[in-house]
Amino acid sequence: MYAIVEIAGQQFKVERGVKVYVHRLDANEGAKVEFDKVLLVDNGGKVQIGTPSIDGAKVAATVLSHLKGDKVIVFKKKRRKGYQKSNGHRQQLTQILVQGILAKGETLKDEIAIVKKAPKAEAVEVEAKETAPKKAAVKKEAAPKKAAAPKKAAKKAAK
Repeated sequence: MYAIVEIAGQQFKVERGVKVYVHRLDANEGAKVEFDKVLLVDNGGKVQIGTPSIDGAKVAATVLSHLKGDKVIVFKKKRRKGYQKSNGHRQQLTQILVQGILAKGETLKDEIAIVKKAPKAEAVEVEAKETAPKKAAVKKEAAPKKAAAPKKAAKKAAK
């Protein structure tokens, strides 16, 4: 089951349990929010399209965090005119976790737990170090050096 919902002027395809980054919402972290501009709902092949939105349908979500997006550099230049201008921007975002898609008169049955886990990268590195087979150090013996014949002397002798 998925829905297309309009959040802060943009349309998103959402499903239950999906994390979505949207423009900054005016809600605290951990707050529950509902979006009622649901444009389309697909429930196992049964598609319901709104004109422009479906009456009574809602998408329930929980605010996980507020953060900034990647920096975007805007650089303007006009050749041979001595004009250069640089400007940067970081978009303010909110990460939300979709709890469910509710039809008219439905309520949220069970919530998806918000679990903030430690980064997995550290655990993976530790496991990789422990399970990696140790290779025996192999010393390569240096090959004997050949005596190089002087090239200039050979050329002079040939003349």
